[in-house]
Formats: sequence, structure tokens, C-alpha cells
Amino acid sequence: MAGSDMVVTAWIGSIAFLTAAIFYVLLALGLPYGDFAMGGKYKIMPKQMRVACMISVFIQLIAILFILQVGTVISISFIAPIAKGGCYFFAFYLFLNTVMNAFSKSNKEKLVMTPLSFITAVCFLLTALNG
Repeated sequence: MAGSDMVVTAWIGSIAFLTAAIFYVLLALGLPYGDFAMGGKYKIMPKQMRVACMISVFIQLIAILFILQVGTVISISFIAPIAKGGCYFFAFYLFLNTVMNAFSKSNKEKLVMTPLSFITAVCFLLTALNG
């Protein structure tokens, strides 16, 4: 994969994950989008789940920094040594998440979050492999 292709996968992956992060902020704020997450168990996330959503946002933002670092979009020296490994970790996590979403009881989660998770996983993997 050429360097410019790696930059493209880094951008696509980061934008896809940013979309998920924004969605989790909305869940944490109590908006009624729970049908799209965590098996659709809650329309509005209970308080303890909102905290989990915000922790997830923090982790997603770190992942975005990793993929942008490995994709040479940004340069942050203190994350550089772990960014590639982080991309592999998030690729694995997102592929697992894709499978879990595909078997969700929520049709909304299956239809929206499964492809989003898969696209993001592929971008993290391709960026890591070629970074």
C-alpha cells in the first residue's frame, strides 16, 4: 500500500471512530439512541452506563490519535512507540465488536453499528500493516 493510501485509511478510520465517539457522547448525555448500542437493551442509558459511555469516548479518542499517528497524519512523539501496537489492538477489538454487533438483538445496532465497526476495523488493520 502506498503512503497516500495509508493516509486515506487513517483518515477514514479516524472519522468512522469519531462518529462512534460522538454517538457515545450523545448516549452519555441521555439521548434516546440506546437502540443502536449494547444490544439495544436500554433506550436511554442508565446513569452507570452513561459513565461507561464516557470512558468509551476517552478510549476512542486515544485510538483516533493512534491511527492518525501510524498513518502519518499527525506526529506525537510520546505515543509513537505504542501507536502501531495500539492500532493492531483496536483492529482486533473492532473485528470482535463487529461479530458481537452482527448477533445483537437490536436490528438497529445490526444495521448501523456492524458495518461501522467493520469499516473501522479494516482501516485500523490496514494502517497498522502498512505503517
